[in-house]
Amino acid sequence: MANLFAKKSMNVLMAEASATGENTLKRTLGPFQLTALGVGAVIGAGIFVLAGLGAHYAGPGLMLSFVLSGLGCAFAGLCYAEFAAMIPLAGSAYTYAYATLGELIAWIIGWDLTLEYAMGASTVSSGWSNYFVEVLEIFHIHFPLWLAYDHWTALGVALDNVCRQIMASNYASYVPGTQDYIAKLGALKDAPTADMMARAHVFLAAPVLFGHEIGFNLPAFLIALVVTSILAIGIQESAKFNTAIVAVKVAVVLFVLVLGSRYVHVANWGSSWHTFAPMGFAGIGAGAAYIFFAYIGFDAVSTTAQEAKNPQRDLPIGIIVSLAVCTLLYIGVAAVLTGMVPWQQVSIEAPIARAFLDRGLPWASNIITAGALAGLTSVMLVMLLGQTRVLYAMANDGLLPKKFFAEVHPKFRTPFKNTFLVGTIAAIVGALTPIDDIGKMVNIGTLLAFVIVCISIMVLRHTDPNKERPFRTPWVPLVPVLGILFNGYMMIKLGWLNWARLIIWLIIGLVVYFTYGQKHSRVQLHELPGELDAGDTPIAE
Repeated sequence: MANLFAKKSMNVLMAEASATGENTLKRTLGPFQLTALGVGAVIGAGIFVLAGLGAHYAGPGLMLSFVLSGLGCAFAGLCYAEFAAMIPLAGSAYTYAYATLGELIAWIIGWDLTLEYAMGASTVSSGWSNYFVEVLEIFHIHFPLWLAYDHWTALGVALDNVCRQIMASNYASYVPGTQDYIAKLGALKDAPTADMMARAHVFLAAPVLFGHEIGFNLPAFLIALVVTSILAIGIQESAKFNTAIVAVKVAVVLFVLVLGSRYVHVANWGSSWHTFAPMGFAGIGAGAAYIFFAYIGFDAVSTTAQEAKNPQRDLPIGIIVSLAVCTLLYIGVAAVLTGMVPWQQVSIEAPIARAFLDRGLPWASNIITAGALAGLTSVMLVMLLGQTRVLYAMANDGLLPKKFFAEVHPKFRTPFKNTFLVGTIAAIVGALTPIDDIGKMVNIGTLLAFVIVCISIMVLRHTDPNKERPFRTPWVPLVPVLGILFNGYMMIKLGWLNWARLIIWLIIGLVVYFTYGQKHSRVQLHELPGELDAGDTPIAE
């Protein structure tokens, strides 16, 4: 059992970090590109898609939900920054856990990161598809529902249309957009009759295969494959593409803040704590747990450690600056959104764009929709980038098949086989699975990673206090303890179903570890855990 917690020594890790050669990743990223990667990963689905869901839990208190999520990320981010500067390797939290908590915990966190990165990319591809369909509608191009969503979501959209038709014909006294209208519409959708469901199936008009209706989110599938191809071409090319897109979406967020502030009605924020936070602090906490996805991605900066020119200096800058910029923008957008629209009327599918559309500003809504498309594209890119680099690190340690997951393309210097596999899986999941189910799995997986990184910082400060640290997390153990408490609280708020999914996923991971990873682990195969034989080459490639 002791070998299950074998650690990689800091000397071995530093040897890996300094490895060079044609089978290593290409170091081309500076502080600006790393910060752009962080912003590129963060601003996307959370603000353009999931802010609507958060508003229905927190009300105008959505602003505090973003503060709560941001604090949890800030505490974890400071811990990530210390590790990223001290151990500049591609594996992110997986590598940090290997150095401090041992191989089994490292495997668990590496397997868990799949929920953050690969499933995160799937969630974003589904959100991207929603906005793409909106863009097509601008040009009066109507995309079939069964090709625009997974089956369950498409049927839900069809039922929503049927309910709106019923409202127009049977409940004409209800004014669209009012709270009474929303409540009645919700009641109809919550208890559909057999006739309503039959009409929804007719509206859906999906083809039938083997007795079952087909639903396949084609735009989500295709965009994931396109982004995967960009990643396979090279990190420098991917970073340039990302930086250009980040410039577009930051401009769109600033546009939302400036124009939206003109349409804010202070009364929409409420006149008391009860009206500001209609479900109390519990609602703010639930909102924070669901919109936490908005912050996912800043940690992906640490997965590019072996592609940074000066990782000890630049990685902490990229992590901390990107997180600070995004938090300020998010709080501003939450204030504008809940000020423009009463929280009960905030759209869940496309909250920002719909808010401007309801104010008679279709041109502004179109700009926001285009910005959301750009934003979600860059999020997908960084999510898939992070996943491939974690798998690359795990394969280099022998925990996954190295010839597949760690093989680097001789020209592009990217783990191309690994990249195409991850991209294809993300595309399929995004095409077939409802966005809210994937998003909640992503949140709980990421929160677990943050908690483990915070624990790891305290462990390493105790076991190796004299190790050189180019960046030091301030106020240890206070900061990591707060990170554990904040992120642990949000994990609890996600409910038992998501915990069950997480546990099942981790059990599957343990089966893979004990049947393959442990038997091929490079640390386990050496006489002294964490040491390399004389003449052996560094693991990182």
